[in-house]
Amino acid sequence: MPTAPGKADPRDTGRDTAAEDARWLAAAARLAARGRPLSRPNPAVGCLVVRDGIVVGRGWTRPGGRPHAEAVALAEAGAAARGATVYVTLEPCAHRSDRGPACSDLIVEARPARVVIGQRDPDPRTCGRGIERLTEAGIAVAARACPVSRDSLAGYLARAERGRPHVTLKLATSLDGAIATAAGESRWITGPAARAHVHSRRAMADAILVGGGTWRADAPRLDVRLPGLEPRSPRRLVLSRTIADETVETLPAPEAIAGLEAVQYLYVEGGAQTAAAFLAADLVDRIELYRAPIVIGGGAPAIGDIGLASLAQAHGRWHLAERRQLGSDTFEAYRRQAQDQPRDGDKR
Repeated sequence: MPTAPGKADPRDTGRDTAAEDARWLAAAARLAARGRPLSRPNPAVGCLVVRDGIVVGRGWTRPGGRPHAEAVALAEAGAAARGATVYVTLEPCAHRSDRGPACSDLIVEARPARVVIGQRDPDPRTCGRGIERLTEAGIAVAARACPVSRDSLAGYLARAERGRPHVTLKLATSLDGAIATAAGESRWITGPAARAHVHSRRAMADAILVGGGTWRADAPRLDVRLPGLEPRSPRRLVLSRTIADETVETLPAPEAIAGLEAVQYLYVEGGAQTAAAFLAADLVDRIELYRAPIVIGGGAPAIGDIGLASLAQAHGRWHLAERRQLGSDTFEAYRRQAQDQPRDGDKR
């Protein structure tokens, strides 16, 4: 039976409860992905209302940022939310807005027994206040350190913590690390499954960027060409000081991404000098590598000089986050290791 409203959940006493919370938060994070990137300028949040082990309400942030995930999930749950557990990837907002009520107030009105939060909100209007509002109303709150929730909010947190979008660098190479032949031929290194996957990744970005050389040489469309996802084509950016083209926006330097409004997720597709510029500026959070089972020999390298002084500086920088097979090609995603964590070989 669900716990009475305002009472601490008696199951919240050990490892089993923490594991159960992690499972439901991971499910909420998968829901949150449905809101990315159309929730901009708001973060894409996921929420589940669970009663007796059954989902009675679910929601994710809708296009334009409203309604919030909690509002959608609670509306679906209705009276079943009373005494249930609410799982939400981000601390419920505590500030009132002309666009809608504060989610912490909506939760208080719904009277769940317990709220489990995957990530505290860095927004000073809510930070800690959402949790405080719930506890003052007698609702038990568990604030978990949930890596999956944090990953699902990577763009929002990059904006809040580093003042810029979350940056993914995409590379498509041969086995020997080339992105084109010596003559410049690059279509197609990877197969159709990998190329379709790239379009799905584009659809998750607010903006996509290539270098001026790539723009002049290839005139790439930089859109999404998957059935049903065409409207999710991102803003098109070119890293250049000289290109004058009204169909794209230009940026003079990688650091200028900090000024991109309503961009939480930036997808960088190259070429080699643009990839090097972002890596040298330490602005890449994730590398997505598509590797085809071909050897080019003497081809154009995927990345230019990044100013590395010694090989030791390269180690321990990237952590393998995902690997999968896409037809004959291999996909690997690498997450940048947090700067406050020791790298392999470091001692603290």
